[in-house]
Amino acid sequence: MEKLIITAALTGAEVTREQQPNLPITPDEIADAAFECAKAGASIVHVHGRYDDGTPTQDKEVYRQIINKVRERCDVIVQVSTGGAVGMTAQERLAPVTLKPEMATLSMGSVNFGGDVFMNHPDDMDIFANTMKELGVKIEYEVFDSGMISTVNRWLKKGLITAPLHVDFVLGIPGAMAGTPEALMYMRSQLPAEASWTVAGIGAAQLPLATMAILLGGHVRVGFEDNVYYRKGELATSNAQLVERVARISREMDRAVATPAEARQILGIPARA
Repeated sequence: MEKLIITAALTGAEVTREQQPNLPITPDEIADAAFECAKAGASIVHVHGRYDDGTPTQDKEVYRQIINKVRERCDVIVQVSTGGAVGMTAQERLAPVTLKPEMATLSMGSVNFGGDVFMNHPDDMDIFANTMKELGVKIEYEVFDSGMISTVNRWLKKGLITAPLHVDFVLGIPGAMAGTPEALMYMRSQLPAEASWTVAGIGAAQLPLATMAILLGGHVRVGFEDNVYYRKGELATSNAQLVERVARISREMDRAVATPAEARQILGIPARA
């Protein structure tokens, strides 16, 4: 079984300091969190931009600072979000991709998102995919429900995207696919051939789905974007605490954890100069 890639979703667009006092917000705080997560076993950091007051932003200059500061601290793969926050325009959300990060996410459809709707028009999705391909950015296809994995397969058949793919199952969002073992097994069964996959379990689903992914040969995303607790009623002290737990479980199961260099090789991302 290939080594486990751990992604740390450090900040997100929705979580607040009131919910999680240790949430990293500024570029320096995000870089510090990335460094801690790298030491704990993460090889990818998934980043959202925030202004200093905590407001979510897709401002390219904020992302430039984040990417540069993370690279100064460690060798992790920086994966930028093109999800942004609910209500942002497609043009806003795409801005960080023009910085040519190693990796970026692409949500494969629209979905009810708690009390909001996360919109992804097919034309915008096509623009996102083509822009990432043109700029040499590795795409992580974000899938929130079964219709989205069907879209991935349809696009692959039409030649709109090319294998090998890397897919992230985000399970447990209110309004989307449940964060259950049955949901993960179904989604995994629909993957195209030769695709690698990660699971991001939301809230209480994070730990059980992470453990399943380790056993099934998938990869794992953890972090404050998806879950602010270490266990029920106990806030996590840091993103790194959540990463370290997954790394420990994987090693106990005799599955080694990938370094950033090994993750690049697994995902087909060119080695950093």
